[in-house]
Amino acid sequence: MSERAIAVLTSGGDAPGMNAALRAVTRAGIAEGFRVIGIRRGYNGLLNKDVFDLKLRSVSNIINRGGTVLYTARSEEFNTPAGVKKAADSCRELGICGIVVIGGDGSFRGARDLSGQGIPCVGIPGTIDNDIACSDYTVGFDTAMNTAMEMIDKIRDTAQSHDRCSVVEVMGRRCGDIALQTGIATGATAILVPEVPYDFEKDVLGRIRAAQSVGKSHFVIVVAEGVGGIDKLAHDIEECTGIESRATVLGHVQRGGSPTIRDRVVASEMGSKAVDLLKQGIGNRVLAVQNGKIVDLDITEALSLERKFDYELYKTALKISI
Repeated sequence: MSERAIAVLTSGGDAPGMNAALRAVTRAGIAEGFRVIGIRRGYNGLLNKDVFDLKLRSVSNIINRGGTVLYTARSEEFNTPAGVKKAADSCRELGICGIVVIGGDGSFRGARDLSGQGIPCVGIPGTIDNDIACSDYTVGFDTAMNTAMEMIDKIRDTAQSHDRCSVVEVMGRRCGDIALQTGIATGATAILVPEVPYDFEKDVLGRIRAAQSVGKSHFVIVVAEGVGGIDKLAHDIEECTGIESRATVLGHVQRGGSPTIRDRVVASEMGSKAVDLLKQGIGNRVLAVQNGKIVDLDITEALSLERKFDYELYKTALKISI
């Protein structure tokens, strides 16, 4: 019990690869001489001291599992100054000298607030939406895209068999990256994202008619969750074209499943890097992928950045998805 202790928690929406990051934090932490503590159910678990010691074997056989074995939960209490102070006091009582926080922007705000209370925190971006502005890539994104791609490929089989139009909603409330990349990967006729306003006549009907003119008779429209309205969209397409149309929401199937190699490796690299920072007593940092390299940034700076949508890739999709 005399060892210095670091802790790890997962917060916000679950994402494939979170367990890989947890495993890396645990094993790298133990290799550096830390006692490693797992916090269940995010910041709520920290407030309630719902913790347990992680050992080398505690994290065996989890690298291939989706979700998070630490569980995740929202905490209204933590979102208050009194809650943050209580969480920091819990850390001191438990002997925790630093925390690795795996999650999204909301989780990083909590890490920033805890760092302000003298508890060094390092954030690892774990969210399927790829919507962390400071990072080119977030843990879970690749797996979610592959899941969506597999589902859309199956939907295309039946759309082709019946000469239908399938309107498929993928996740991404404020970020269209899943829709854009899966749309390209599945040869969607049209891709609708929240970053780009669309005109139904030009961007949907126009593209369907252009595809029809070169002999295509079945169509897939990929729509990001943030655009919404897919039932009406499918109805309007059928009404205007006479093409039988169906709407499908893929939903939370995109959150689950065994993580891809990319998610496992990036999560593992970030977990080890987070321990390196805490070993040096460095906190209030968030890890990010930039230009293919893992870097660390000040959390406040990272949270102030605006996410950039890849308009060049979107233009490419317009050219080739027909």
